[in-house]
Amino acid sequence: MHGARLRRWLAGLGLAGALLIGTGQMGWFSGHPPTDLGVHDGRLKPPSPTPNSVSSQADLWPGPTAAQARIDPLPVVGDGPATIARLRAEIESMPGARIVEARPDYLYVQFTTRWLRFVDDAEFWFDPASNVIQVRSASRIGRGDFGVNRERIEWLRARLAAR
Repeated sequence: MHGARLRRWLAGLGLAGALLIGTGQMGWFSGHPPTDLGVHDGRLKPPSPTPNSVSSQADLWPGPTAAQARIDPLPVVGDGPATIARLRAEIESMPGARIVEARPDYLYVQFTTRWLRFVDDAEFWFDPASNVIQVRSASRIGRGDFGVNRERIEWLRARLAAR
């Protein structure tokens, strides 16, 4: 009797997982692209009010999320456009990355997870006044991201330093 109950429970768990993945594959977890991205008055969009984003400009947007969203800007290697070009090359090799907008001083990238199709929006801007690459990366939906946005930016930081 106990073995049959366990098998039914595992079958139900497998069905729930399959439904979750199927729902994600249909795009139900992708959210909607933000309409207010880009550089406005020397600023990227503020970090999300939930703990699923990072921003090198978090301190420009005071509030309770500034401390949790704070991340250092990326260093410029050579000059700003060359660093943006290096970032673009690294990003193009990443699974699930799609460059939406690319200029010599700015990149907008959408990162989509493989199974559930969650989308994170990331921006990289060469800030000539500070001679750094300002960055913002945020999940479109949900409250948490298990540190994925921060981990992705830190991975890119390490790739820039390795070159």
